[in-house]
Amino acid sequence: MHIILLKFGDNKSSAPQFMEAHNAWIAKGFADGVFQCVGSMDVGGGFILAHGEEKDVILQRVMLDPFVEQNIVTAEVYQVDLKRTTPQLAHLGKDY
Repeated sequence: MHIILLKFGDNKSSAPQFMEAHNAWIAKGFADGVFQCVGSMDVGGGFILAHGEEKDVILQRVMLDPFVEQNIVTAEVYQVDLKRTTPQLAHLGKDY
């Protein structure tokens, strides 16, 4: 599993202009079965839980986010080795 943090960058004022494309990118991540949840952070920006792809593939996917391309956000990607989950989230421990 991967945690993707999207923190506002220097061009955050352009977010409304690219919001539709960013939302389409998120929808594709869900349609591909990779994104498990997305949300906003209280400190600004957002996060994504991703599953089922190796880190280099996740990084390639993240670089295609219009918000990343336009420097609206900067992305940090962390690989997580899950040790325990609730039964409902057990599938997240099986990444590849």
